[in-house]
Amino acid sequence: MRKFVFSALAAASLALLSVGVAGAKHSTVVLNGAGSTFVQPLVSVWTPALGSAFDYTIQYSGVGSGAGIAAITARTVDFGASDAPMSSDQFTACGGCVQIPWALAGTSIPYNIPGLQLAKGQTTFHLSGDVIAKIYMGTITNWNDPAIAALNKGATIPSLTITPVYRTGNSGTTYNFTDFLSSVSSAWKTQIGQGQSVNWPAGTGASGSSGVTGVVKNTPGALCYVDTGYAIANHLTFASIQNAAGNFVSPSIRNVAAAAATVKSVPTGNELHIVNPPKSAPTAYPIATFTYIILPTHSSNAQALRKMVFWALTQGQAKKYTAALWFAPIPKVVLVASEKTLQQVAST
Repeated sequence: MRKFVFSALAAASLALLSVGVAGAKHSTVVLNGAGSTFVQPLVSVWTPALGSAFDYTIQYSGVGSGAGIAAITARTVDFGASDAPMSSDQFTACGGCVQIPWALAGTSIPYNIPGLQLAKGQTTFHLSGDVIAKIYMGTITNWNDPAIAALNKGATIPSLTITPVYRTGNSGTTYNFTDFLSSVSSAWKTQIGQGQSVNWPAGTGASGSSGVTGVVKNTPGALCYVDTGYAIANHLTFASIQNAAGNFVSPSIRNVAAAAATVKSVPTGNELHIVNPPKSAPTAYPIATFTYIILPTHSSNAQALRKMVFWALTQGQAKKYTAALWFAPIPKVVLVASEKTLQQVAST
């Protein structure tokens, strides 16, 4: 069982939480949220447990990180969710909001390559950040390109046009993906950069995780980026990605946790970047991200929001909720910072 270190206040909160689980239900609270599609599968498995623990009803809409930030800024929901950290302008516009890392997972790179035959002993298809950047920049256009063949020696790769697929609209997954590409490719960083939405040089756009997944499933030669749990649920095959240590790694729970373990301290505002971890983390998956819940610092539902988020940060990290969706447990240093930030949420 994973052990956590909490402050005295957090311990007291946990005691109250336990009473709530065991005691009789006495009220029904509805909490409305919107945002990240990345975290939506995890929220969906948390929801029944929160209903059992507190008699809360969680209504969450996976409309994308950008729309989630807009919704909490307009106060049309009780909480937003985003895989991209809020910018200073977004914080100002939100008028008293905090962002709290509450989940952790990897972004996978699924592909559809009919006729691909891996070399004997090779279990996964290999890609590197540089190659992926060149694919999305339109400079690598065929799967049998020498740069791809060099990463997959001995494999039989068909001559097939590559169709890179990207998310339209504002997307936190896009932010994580372009954050990675900016970290590994100087050309990408200077010409395109990172963001929830960028000017894509090549490829086909689609709406949401379901949209890009649908294009990849139905388009021979396509690849995309999508949260790992969604890829698994939709039976997509995804590549192992070369990390800074030169190893090809999958977005497994252990490898995502290794990337998160490189966080030694949490800055004010809780903005975290764990893409392209250093060589000193040889098993780290290089396209991983924390995802954030965004709360108003003053809310009529402050007490319920604090209980919900504290539960998510503690009991909600248990394997029975996270493992099947390939979410990794939040490391202690981040958990402590999240718990501390949560105390800023007060009743109106």
